[in-house]
Amino acid sequence: MKKEKGTLVTIVLVFSLIFLILMGSIISLILAQYRASKKKSAYELAFQIAEAGINYYRWRLAHAPQDFCDGVPPGSEKCQNPPYGPFVHEYKDPEGNVVGEFVLWITPPSKCYPWAIIESEGYTLEFPETKRKLKAKWAKPSLAKYAFLTNSNVWIGEEGRLKGPLHSNGGIRMDGEQNSLATSAKETYICGPEHGCDYWRCNDPCRWTASGCECPGIWGEGKGKDLGLWDFPVPAIDFDLISRDLATLKEEAQNAGFYFGPSGRKGYHIEFLSNGKFYLYKVTRLQRPVYGWDGENLVIESNSIKNKTLLGMYDLPSDCAPIFVEDNLWVSGDVAGRVTVVAARLPEIPDQLKKIIIHDNINYVTEDAVLGLISQSDILIPLYSPNRLEIEAVLLAQRGRVFRYYYPNLPWEPYRTYAIRDYIKTYGSIITNKIWTFTWVGWQGRVISGYRETEMSYNPDLTYSPPPYFPTHGEYEIFEWEEE
Repeated sequence: MKKEKGTLVTIVLVFSLIFLILMGSIISLILAQYRASKKKSAYELAFQIAEAGINYYRWRLAHAPQDFCDGVPPGSEKCQNPPYGPFVHEYKDPEGNVVGEFVLWITPPSKCYPWAIIESEGYTLEFPETKRKLKAKWAKPSLAKYAFLTNSNVWIGEEGRLKGPLHSNGGIRMDGEQNSLATSAKETYICGPEHGCDYWRCNDPCRWTASGCECPGIWGEGKGKDLGLWDFPVPAIDFDLISRDLATLKEEAQNAGFYFGPSGRKGYHIEFLSNGKFYLYKVTRLQRPVYGWDGENLVIESNSIKNKTLLGMYDLPSDCAPIFVEDNLWVSGDVAGRVTVVAARLPEIPDQLKKIIIHDNINYVTEDAVLGLISQSDILIPLYSPNRLEIEAVLLAQRGRVFRYYYPNLPWEPYRTYAIRDYIKTYGSIITNKIWTFTWVGWQGRVISGYRETEMSYNPDLTYSPPPYFPTHGEYEIFEWEEE
């Protein structure tokens, strides 16, 4: 009997031990799962905290657009070498309890790349080792987001193909193809004879008035209306935004880029090279003057080079500082880098404004290449232009226009050969203050001067990555976001 009791006690002890071991394991498993659940929750919360850091700095830039040091004085320990930081902020729950922190590092915009980089690392106080880090690029959209931007009326002819957004502060006659939105600041406007509108050709939807041929803000034979690509009236673009401070650009060029004063002759020619350099020539002689029409006045002048002298070969500025030429300028070549070129005479005298002439094809040869051409007056395509011309650049005519004169198609040279050309393609953006055209069309829709076929393509990367020193407008926007 005693033996049986001893055996029973032993069995009870063994099973109790097994039970305790099992219960301990179960409790440990439950605790481990509970901790894992809390850690997973902390992992998700860390993401939200990091995102809160991004949103916080978005708010800060909206109120202090030039503050990339989170309120810390520039030059202090945390604001010396980019990325600036770390800047640590508490994160509170809805009840006001501090449950975590986010740490910020800020990289301000540079001359080459006009965007700010905000990096935010978030974590909870309970699990500080569980961190999530987000990286966002912020920039103000540039005016180069438009394939075409003008302060005046514009006509896209039947052979025109527009790829990218178009905006005019005037009216738009759209007879060509388009693949993006066209907007006009006008509800109605007076279409002039330079755009095929006169008493005999003022037909529906236009009507003849005492002021001339009144048309809707956007009209024409193009299919954009049926595709929902016409929108008018919309707010006008303030062209003061593109009136760049030329004095500042000149100073930047003198300090860090290239400055070339008056040539003493006809001007300069810059030929870009595929190795990241450029030739600079002095233009010593032009082709003989020819007759042209600018839409308002008869013009007798030459914009084509006959003789030039090589002055030297230079590297493009490594820090994207501008090239400033205080004279007329011809441009051509293969661009390998990010550069802005300015032609202007300061102080400004109305009858001495400087122009840029497209001498030959301009092409990009590297993925990040971008060229900005800022002219104080016009950017012109001369009479002696290539039969097939390609221009990869952002063209900004500050007070003038991007233009090819009407050259008469006469039966003698050079008009017989050069008055009418076949094809022109632009890739980038055209920003012009006054009337623009590469093509002149006669009474029956036939091209009588300029390029028979035009194709304007826009580079979407220019919205947030325009050429150095190009104008921006609006608030900072996120255009790239990732978790590291």
